Amino acid sequence: MDRLVYTAYAAGWGALKHLPEPAARALFDRLADSAWRRRGKRVLQLEANLLRVCPEADEARLRELSRAGMRSYMRYWQESFRLPVWGRGRVLRDVRVDGFEHVREALESGRGVVAALPHMANWDLAGAWVATRGYPFTTVAERLKPERLFDRFVAFRESLGMEVLALTGGSVSVVGTLARRLRAGGLVCLVGDRDLSEAGIEVSFFGEATRMPAGPAALCQRTGAALLPVSLWYEGRTMRARVHPEVEVPAEGDRAEKTRAMTQAMAGVWEAAIREHPEDWHMLQRFWLADLPARGTVETGPQAAGAARRAVPEPAAGERAAEASGA
Repeated sequence: MDRLVYTAYAAGWGALKHLPEPAARALFDRLADSAWRRRGKRVLQLEANLLRVCPEADEARLRELSRAGMRSYMRYWQESFRLPVWGRGRVLRDVRVDGFEHVREALESGRGVVAALPHMANWDLAGAWVATRGYPFTTVAERLKPERLFDRFVAFRESLGMEVLALTGGSVSVVGTLARRLRAGGLVCLVGDRDLSEAGIEVSFFGEATRMPAGPAALCQRTGAALLPVSLWYEGRTMRARVHPEVEVPAEGDRAEKTRAMTQAMAGVWEAAIREHPEDWHMLQRFWLADLPARGTVETGPQAAGAARRAVPEPAAGERAAEASGA
């Protein structure tokens, strides 16, 4: 199975980057539509998640959103497979970023920056844009099996200009390294809307409880770095990004209370962005606490969420690599 997984992704990188652009887009649209029509567990979970975002959506609207969501998700993979052959000009042409002055001003003042992103549009493409503009940064990836696939993902991201730290199994302290980069006035980028550790901060998101990683807010308190939420979405053939104003450290409360308040504030920024562009939020896994088994219990069956939620297995290796850059 490990060999099959690695071979499939290696073939994607090796073959798809040589296809003409229209053919590659058409192929991935067909793959998205095929998965959408089959209504498998991931599509059903996507629809369950979208119903939280757009509770007023009727069945037709929900199906329309989930089809667009699958196309957006597969566009992420199509672009990522082909990024190695995109030149600097192409990256700068196809990505438009508003609010990057927040990053630039913080770095020029000598402060570090934690740019925190949700699973929207293409965070690898956003990273390529940042590196192309001359701003190297550090990120984190969850170690995967097969090991060769993990190495391939790391090599790919490093080729785009990222420093990638393995979440586990490495020879250096991840938190310590991130803190050193930030104290030196560096840039750290983390995908931070989904908690992989089950030790995150509980926040309210679209009116329901979920957990998000404490890392971005905790690192900023520890190092004095600026916490800047980022949102991404597609607009035609262009990917748009917005760097939002800094989430300030509250004046009152202990460290845990401040971390919780900052994480909730960040979640509020992402909530507004996802509400505006729900089809570009790539959340095909169980996300809200109501969908997850209780801590310390063994899951014995599908978890209900609302009227008809379906349980979804944990992400496959490639999907975990894509999301774990901010683990």
